[in-house]
Amino acid sequence: MATEGAVKRKRKEQSEYFFDYSLLFIVLFLLGFGLVMIYSASSYEAFQDFEDAAYYLKKQLVAIIIGLVLMIIVANIPYHFWERFATLGYVVSMALVPLVLTPLGVESHGAKRWIRIPGIGLNLQPAEVAKLCMVLFLAVMVCKMGKSVRSMKGFFIMLAMPLPVVAEVYLITRNLSSAIIIMGISVLMVFVASPDYKKFVIMGLSAVAAVALLIFVIVSTSAEGGGFRSERILAWLDPEGHSQGKGFQTLQALYAIGSGGIWGKGLGQSMQKLSFVPEAQNDMIFSIICEELGLFGAIAVILMFTMLLWRMMVIANNASDLFGAMLVVGVMGHIAIQAVLNIAVVTNTIPNTGISLPFISYGGSSVMFLLIEIGLVLSVAKRIQLKEL
Repeated sequence: MATEGAVKRKRKEQSEYFFDYSLLFIVLFLLGFGLVMIYSASSYEAFQDFEDAAYYLKKQLVAIIIGLVLMIIVANIPYHFWERFATLGYVVSMALVPLVLTPLGVESHGAKRWIRIPGIGLNLQPAEVAKLCMVLFLAVMVCKMGKSVRSMKGFFIMLAMPLPVVAEVYLITRNLSSAIIIMGISVLMVFVASPDYKKFVIMGLSAVAAVALLIFVIVSTSAEGGGFRSERILAWLDPEGHSQGKGFQTLQALYAIGSGGIWGKGLGQSMQKLSFVPEAQNDMIFSIICEELGLFGAIAVILMFTMLLWRMMVIANNASDLFGAMLVVGVMGHIAIQAVLNIAVVTNTIPNTGISLPFISYGGSSVMFLLIEIGLVLSVAKRIQLKEL
C-alpha cells in the first residue's frame, strides 16, 4: 500500500503542470510557412533591387531567431513578474511613438513609423510595442478594478485608458491599422471582463452607423481631394475605377486570388508577384498564397489560425488566475483581429489599411513582438495545474 501511494504521488508530481506543445507547433509551422512564402513572394523584387533573391528571407529569419529566443525567455519567467512593469510599459510605449519625429525616425514608403536602434542596426516599430504593453496594462487594470469594471463608470474608464496611445499612433505615425488593432484589443479585453452585451451592442451599432455615414458623405461628395483615406474608401467601393491610383494594389491582389483557382498555380509560380502586386511579401502576401496554393492553401492557413486561437481559448479558460486569463485573451484578440483584418483587406471586404498577416507577412518588429506575446501565453499555460483523474 505504501509503495502504491508513493507511485501515485510520483505520477502526480510528474504531470503536475501543463505545456501546450500544440500551440508551439502551430506557431512554428506558421513561421516556417511564412519564410517559404516570403521567399516566394519577394525573390524577384529582391534580386532586382538588391541582387540577392533571399534578401527579405534573411532579414525575416534574423527577426524570427531573435523573437524565438525572447519567446523562450519569457515563457520560462512566471507571468506575474511582468505585472509590476505594466504602468512603466504604458508610459514607455507612449514615449516611443513621438521618437519617429526625431532624427531616429525611419521613413519607408512615405510613412515614418519606425525608429532606428543605434548600435545594432535594427529598426523598431513603436506601434508593436504599444500593442504588447496595452495587453499587459489592461490585464493588470482589470484585476485591480475587480467587479467595478462592470459598472458604467468602470466600463468607460477601461475604454478611456487606451485612447491616448491610440491617438498618438494614429496622429503621429498615421498608422490607422495599428490604432484600430490597439482599440480592438482593449474592447475585447473589457468585454471579457465585463460581458454586458447591451453596452457592446449599442457601441457596435453606433460605430457601424458612424462608419456608414462617413462612407455616404465621401461617396455623395466624391471627395477625391479629401485625403488619401477618402481615396482609399472610393477605391474600395470601385477598385477598377481607381486602377491607376489607390485601387491598383487591391485590384492586382484580386487578380492573384482569382487566378489561383482551387489548387493554385504551384509554389513559386505566381505571376502577380513579378512587380504587379507592390510589396507582395508584406500586407498582400495572402493574395500570393491564394495564387500559388489556391483556395486549398487559403483555407489551410485560416484553419491554422483557427486552431491557434482555439488553443489560446483553452489556456485562457484554464488559467490559474484572472491576470493570466486576461493576458491570453489580449494576445488572442491581437492575433485574431490582425489576421481577420488582413484577409478582409486582401479580399477587398474592407478598405486597404495596411495590416500584416501575423507570423507570415514580412516585418521584423511584428514577428518579434508576436513571439514575445506567445511566450506570455506559454508562461500562463505552464502554470496550469493538471488534475489527477
